[in-house]
Amino acid sequence: MRLKLLTLALTLAAVSLPSHGEDLLDAYRQARANDPVLAQADATQRAVHEGIPQARALLLPQINGTYGLQQQSVISGAENEFETSQNQNPGHLRTRSVGVELDQTILNLADIANLQAAHSTADAQQQTYEAAAQDLFVRVATAYFTILNDQEQLKYAKANEEAYRVTYDQAEQQYKVGIAAITNVYQAKSYYEAAKATTISAENTLENDRQALTVITGEPVGELKVLRPELPMDAPVPADPQAWVSSALKNNPTLLSAQDSVDAAEHNVNVARAGHLPTITASLSRNKSTSWLENGSYNVIGNGRYGNTIGVTLSVPIFTGGATQSKVRQSIDERDEAQDSLESTRRLTVQNTINYYNTVIAGISEVKSGKAAVESAQEALDATKAGFQVGTQIMLDVLTAIQNLTQNQSTYSAARHQLVLNRLLLRQSAGTIDYKDMEYVNSLLQ
Repeated sequence: MRLKLLTLALTLAAVSLPSHGEDLLDAYRQARANDPVLAQADATQRAVHEGIPQARALLLPQINGTYGLQQQSVISGAENEFETSQNQNPGHLRTRSVGVELDQTILNLADIANLQAAHSTADAQQQTYEAAAQDLFVRVATAYFTILNDQEQLKYAKANEEAYRVTYDQAEQQYKVGIAAITNVYQAKSYYEAAKATTISAENTLENDRQALTVITGEPVGELKVLRPELPMDAPVPADPQAWVSSALKNNPTLLSAQDSVDAAEHNVNVARAGHLPTITASLSRNKSTSWLENGSYNVIGNGRYGNTIGVTLSVPIFTGGATQSKVRQSIDERDEAQDSLESTRRLTVQNTINYYNTVIAGISEVKSGKAAVESAQEALDATKAGFQVGTQIMLDVLTAIQNLTQNQSTYSAARHQLVLNRLLLRQSAGTIDYKDMEYVNSLLQ
């Protein structure tokens, strides 16, 4: 999976980015390059991975060089073993030592378990990064289609406002010529003023959501391509929610990260328990020490040769004040916590996968019903207007019919955009969402 993401990143980097996102893929490419959330996940993943070489280093040879220089005051007198007949004055005894030491761990079960824990922790963080990379697909698509839906809502709000304005103007003219009551004017004005407020709110929502996409892509949002009128109404494949659940249990990166965290916690238990066990270390050192007496003259006391020392050290922990037992209990509790978190994540993943599957199925019916509702509402409005002209309908009937049409148009638009997003959310929950899914969704734009 990491190789696939690397290849994808290189491919996206080779693509010339436009000044603004014109379609979904443009927005995704910008987000892939600029999104701080994904960049943070990548930096965290790389930082955590460095724990592996650090843990491995404790099992590899350790080489240390030393150089020392010491000075000791020498008291003159017959009892001084460094006294010479040539000089009875106080002086200084100086010693210079040079050495190099090689240490190699032979047996340290704590360090071995710590390396295993580092691998599992790195695997967990890698899966967390995969989850962030997959989530970027959904975040970009959600922000993109939210803007498209906002644009549709604004269009309907403006059309609604214009329809109420025309109705209001007609009511005023009819009142002025004496063929309609003032009540019609008041009703029409009330609906018209409310429609203007709705338009202002829709404009503000659109602008805010455009900024939300900019936060992800780092680029200003230009003119976006919109959904084509007809969308595929096919059910998810495979048409079995349990098949999607099986895929999620196998591939969902958030769930896999939780499993790796449990493995790391289990290794940490072994690290703590190893505090009771002995360790064996081999060492090899080569040292040389030279001493001389300095008191106005230079007298060499000893000019040692290099000496080699080879040894094996067995260290057996006996009592640490209860700290080791406490660490074992603590690590067991942390492992239990990780297991509970895994189970919670597993249940939530199953729930989300089934919910998204059912939502897609229901969404298909909602889109079909929404389209029929818009067509019926439009026909009802046309008939109501005609009835009003001949006197069989009142002004309130016309206003209500306009409102009903706008509501159905709004619901239909939201259902269309949400259906596309729910398909992506289903694939994300199953852990199978990738760049090809974005390409497919982008093909639905015009």
